[in-house]
Amino acid sequence: MESFGDILTAMVTPFTLDLQVDQIAFAQLIDHLLSSGSDGLVVAGTTGESPTLTDDEKVGLFRQAVEIADGRGPVIANTGTNDTAHSVALTRRAEDAGVDGVLVVTPYYNRPPERGLRAHFTAVAAATNLPVIIYNIPSRCVVNLTPELLAELSGIENIVAVKQANPDLEQSRRLMELCDLGLYAGNDDMTLEVATMGGWGCISVASHLVGSRLKELVTAARGGDHVRAAALEKELAPLLRALFVTSNPIPLKAALNMLGHEVGGLRLPLVEASDDERRLIEDELERLELL
Repeated sequence: MESFGDILTAMVTPFTLDLQVDQIAFAQLIDHLLSSGSDGLVVAGTTGESPTLTDDEKVGLFRQAVEIADGRGPVIANTGTNDTAHSVALTRRAEDAGVDGVLVVTPYYNRPPERGLRAHFTAVAAATNLPVIIYNIPSRCVVNLTPELLAELSGIENIVAVKQANPDLEQSRRLMELCDLGLYAGNDDMTLEVATMGGWGCISVASHLVGSRLKELVTAARGGDHVRAAALEKELAPLLRALFVTSNPIPLKAALNMLGHEVGGLRLPLVEASDDERRLIEDELERLELL
């Protein structure tokens, strides 16, 4: 299938003062993203504080995103957990909500062996007609999906892509040699390399702030304008580091609030950015003339 677009934004979940989902701010953020470089949206992922959202809150966000996006870009629902039955149930609810695809992460904490991983992704894919993007992020899940296993899973008709947050780029290159599974950079600082090797683009955090520049970077890299792509990567690199000075989405929510998007605070165990972290983020927003 064709890609979902070059830049998919892994959205934050805005909260009110009492840490309830802020539907008004969520709708406003969708409009902002789809008009500033994002081709589509990933809803209720890690950046959206999925560990502290209930299933009903997630499904409500899926429905609202589909309604507000209104065909302007695909809506991808994060439905993966470390419980296969739970992932299947949430995937079915996401499909009923009208989303365009699902993102399914490697089961975390229980560390299944390879045959368990194979069975997990096979079961989730079998439960839906939607396209499935696998999410490989060994830094959070401990377990890594090898290129060989991903290539095997690509033989399942509706497993169409991987969000690859393994910084070992040789594994991404090996994957592209083995199969035609779509490849998305799962870390913003991998965007240039993934686009250059023919990947689909990036599922991004920084696109909340610099979506148009990331979109231009992917377009330049894919079009062979390596000088422009490298210049954009160099320009954005300090911001990308600042956005991960502590756990995501703490710095990102601080940045969005500084820019007037009013996405609110964070649910525990995540906490507000420290003064030092806020100064670093503010410096980067000023350097890029975003403030």
